[in-house]
Amino acid sequence: MMFIGPEAEEKLDWIALSDAIEAGHKMPRAEIGDTFLYRGDDTLLSRGAWIDGLGQLVKTATIFPGNTELGKPAINGGVCLFSDKDGTLEAIIDFHLLTKWKTAGDSLLAARKLARPDAQNILLIGAGNVARSLREAYAAAFPNARYSIWNRSLVKAAKLAGEFSDMHVARDLEEAVAEADIIGTGTMTTQPILSGKWLRPGQHIDLVGAYRPDMREADDDCLRRSRVFVDSRATTFGHIGELKIPLEDGVFFESDVVADYYEMELFERHSDDEITLCKNGGGAHLDLMVARYILDAVRAR
Repeated sequence: MMFIGPEAEEKLDWIALSDAIEAGHKMPRAEIGDTFLYRGDDTLLSRGAWIDGLGQLVKTATIFPGNTELGKPAINGGVCLFSDKDGTLEAIIDFHLLTKWKTAGDSLLAARKLARPDAQNILLIGAGNVARSLREAYAAAFPNARYSIWNRSLVKAAKLAGEFSDMHVARDLEEAVAEADIIGTGTMTTQPILSGKWLRPGQHIDLVGAYRPDMREADDDCLRRSRVFVDSRATTFGHIGELKIPLEDGVFFESDVVADYYEMELFERHSDDEITLCKNGGGAHLDLMVARYILDAVRAR
């Protein structure tokens, strides 16, 4: 059994990782099981997945938003990867390492498929760890892009922007959205902050932050104006407010979603002018694909 910690990051590659996610969806469809427990704003999320040929994985996350005020990570947890051959424990993988690469790699795959390849301006909404990892991931596929970041707290936005020479702070969200070719969101808001009336033709939107039934980052107009994709129908429709709420309100329908990653042949942009949107819902099957990639990359080096 191997323990894989944060030091393994130097052995990983964003493009290879997103390729591994795509390859994982060509294997037998994953069996997944999720359990959500709540206490106020706090969440205990346990996810399990089994993919024939890749093995099994159990990932448990604790999400305590109040930790940020204490200078602690809001999300913590543990990950176990099991052998496909005999079910033995193959690796315990650092939770934050796996979550970073799974979350950003998930949206990177969507952007590689759906964003215009000549995208130059990328807007990040939110100034937490998701924004930082999205910045790293996008740079692998769009090496000449420039970045802007918007956050309700300008201090936090400025702090993250200071880590990168090609990133500046956007003070007006509407103006920043209008200028962006790719928009990546990573907030914990429960009320939409991205308005569809701000969008312009040719944009791609990666919605990452919302993970609970009461959370949304984009309003109904964003969905209406976009060709909508998801990473997984199974982990988004009934679980995340981004789609659950408009589905229940009757302003959006399951048939409006073009495809998920098990229909990768449909993940493509039809014209330079259309707006594409992908909801990153995550799921233990994605954690399993990424965990297997990480273990293989560590062993190969």
